[in-house]
Amino acid sequence: MALPHAHPDDVVDLLPAPGAAPAPVSVSLLRTANLQLLRLVLPAGQRMPEHRVPGELTIQCLRGCVDIGTPKGPRALSAGQLVALAGDEPHDVLATEASVLLLTLLHPTAP
Repeated sequence: MALPHAHPDDVVDLLPAPGAAPAPVSVSLLRTANLQLLRLVLPAGQRMPEHRVPGELTIQCLRGCVDIGTPKGPRALSAGQLVALAGDEPHDVLATEASVLLLTLLHPTAP
């Protein structure tokens, strides 16, 4: 069974409320024909191996610190920072601290 996604105009909590359980889970928050938002939770030391996605994307660090490996060199992100990547650009992610990321993916449309 698929997990429910938020709908346009829904308010989505990206982080737990102060005093709540500290470890949210990775989840796809919203998906439309052209856009997908994902919350990615990585414990310190976890690496996502190099991969590519077809559309443009942003990776925003909400909590912690990560290193994003790109063809132009590593990009270190800490809370409150983001990086934009071109579609089909190879990249990997290493959590240097326990981290929560917000990924925004643009899905290419067929011509």
